[in-house]
Amino acid sequence: MKVRIRWSPRGTELKTELKTGPRPEPAIIEKLMIEAVGVTDPGCVRPNNEDFFLIAPAIGLYVVADGMGGAQAGEHASRLAAETVRDVVIKADHQVTAQVVIKAFEEANRRVMATAAGDPSMEGMGTTLVAALQMGPDVLIGSVGDSRAYIYENGALKLITEDQTWVNEVGRRLGLDEESLRTHNMRHVLTMAIGVSEQLRVHTYLLKPASGVQILLCSDGLHGVAAENDIASALATDLPLQAKCDALIASARANGGPDNITAVLLKAS
Repeated sequence: MKVRIRWSPRGTELKTELKTGPRPEPAIIEKLMIEAVGVTDPGCVRPNNEDFFLIAPAIGLYVVADGMGGAQAGEHASRLAAETVRDVVIKADHQVTAQVVIKAFEEANRRVMATAAGDPSMEGMGTTLVAALQMGPDVLIGSVGDSRAYIYENGALKLITEDQTWVNEVGRRLGLDEESLRTHNMRHVLTMAIGVSEQLRVHTYLLKPASGVQILLCSDGLHGVAAENDIASALATDLPLQAKCDALIASARANGGPDNITAVLLKAS
C-alpha cells in the first residue's frame, strides 16, 4: 500500500496518510513556495520496504533514505537517519546553512552507528540519504550514497547529485565503458553511506529554482531501474504531482521493480 507522509501543523509528529487522504499543503518560506508529494513502494521482488521519506514543509525539509542491513535493520536505519536530520534542522530554528545540513548528516551517521553498536540485531545497518532544505529563495541539497536529486527545468532533466559508488568514483575513472559498468560485479557497492564509518563525505549543492521548476529526490529503486527518458516524460506532463509520482513508481515496476522505489517530487510555484 502506497502512503504519503507529511509534517503535522504542530510540528511535533509525523502523520501518515493513505494515498486517498488530503493533499499536502504548500509551504511558504520567504519568497519560495514549494508543493511536495512523496510515494514509496516495495517494488516487485522485495517483501519489505527499507526506504523511508520525510516531508516537513513547516521547516522546509524533504528527505529520501534507502536503508540496508537486512531484517528490520535497514528500515530502522533509514527512518532514524531521516528523523535525525529533521531534529537537527528544527534546532537550527530556520538559521539554516550548508554547515547545518552537514552537521545534520553527521549526527545521523553517529546515531545510526551508535544504535547498531548497541543492538546485535541492528549490526551492519546503514542508509543512503538525500535531503532538500529551503533556505529563503534557495534550495540546498545534501547527499550521501546513491540516492539522487534531479532538477527538471525548461523541458530537460538534469542530475544534481554525484553517486558515491564504486561505479562512479572508481570504475569510470579507470575508463570502463558504460556497458561494462552496468554488469560489473561491483556495480552495487557504495563508497559512502550513513552508519558505515565515522569518516563521512557529505556533498552539498545550492539551487535557485524559478517558478515551475521541479526537484526530484529518489532512491536507486527508481533511477537505477527506470530510464531517465521515462523519468523526464513523467515530469513533463501537466498532471498533479501525485499522479507524476505514481507514474514514476509504475515505470520502475514495469521494468521489474527489483528494489524498493521511492520518489519525493517538489515544485516551486
